[in-house]
Amino acid sequence: MTIPSVTAPAPAPVDASPNPWLRRILLANVVLEVGIVVTGGLVRLTGSGLGCPTWPECVPGSFTPVAHQPQGIHKYIEYGNRTLTGVVGIAALLVIVAVWLWAPGRRGWRPGRPALFRLAFLPMLGVVAQAVLGGITVLTGLNPATVAAHFLLSMVIVAISTLLLVRAGEGDAAPTPVVRREVGLLARVTVALGAVVLALGTVVTGSGPHSGDAAHPTRFGFDPRSVSWLHADAVMLFTGLVVAMVVAVRLVDAPVRPRRAWAWVLVVTLAQGVVGYLQYFTGLPEAVVALHMLGASLLVVTLTRGLLSLRTR
Repeated sequence: MTIPSVTAPAPAPVDASPNPWLRRILLANVVLEVGIVVTGGLVRLTGSGLGCPTWPECVPGSFTPVAHQPQGIHKYIEYGNRTLTGVVGIAALLVIVAVWLWAPGRRGWRPGRPALFRLAFLPMLGVVAQAVLGGITVLTGLNPATVAAHFLLSMVIVAISTLLLVRAGEGDAAPTPVVRREVGLLARVTVALGAVVLALGTVVTGSGPHSGDAAHPTRFGFDPRSVSWLHADAVMLFTGLVVAMVVAVRLVDAPVRPRRAWAWVLVVTLAQGVVGYLQYFTGLPEAVVALHMLGASLLVVTLTRGLLSLRTR
């Protein structure tokens, strides 16, 4: 009599697709990081930067505004921005938890995709650094150098948050370029010049009327018109490089993803140029300046996605 062989059941396949809640939380983190840039700009535009004149307390002896403060409405605007920082911190913490829980491949307490899990800590570290730098900014009386650093650090956090969102939809294999080496080099030069444009933008703001303190404005001391022209020249060069990238990814027959990504970079760049000239020729109205700050954040998002679109994992 033949005894039938018993075959062990095949192991269930591991689902490699990320949980949809992971993407939602990472996207919410990007939105909040961009949002706090705009609200921080509103603090500056309304002259509320010292609405809470000390840190970490709002006034000595109280973490919240008190009725007898001489700062008036400014204290509530500044305190509201500080409160939003806490919301952003919670979102950054949720990023860590979400990647640990829902990144494919988790085994018990061991997170799936360790590289992505390590990257998930960066937004939280950025929020902590922002809180410290924000305190230094208040304690130095809104020194334009610390205000500029505060904004530029926000741009770094926005870029990292965008990187996390993109990486969550990719694998962990070594990146493989999808375009020629020369196109990748042009993209890196474009991104580097974009960083210079952002830095020059902080110098323009730090030389103009919106210091963040309505009573005692602190400025860099540069001629606002001269630094605005320098910033505009850098923007024009940057725009030319973006146009070159849009043409390049089409000439080398790149996949759809980089074509779309760099088309969005061009759209945001042109919109930023229009808003920039509008605010210059209309005397820097607060609403237009706030729109320009939103555009700067969106430019960082699109540039990050554009650079990452040139390789696959």
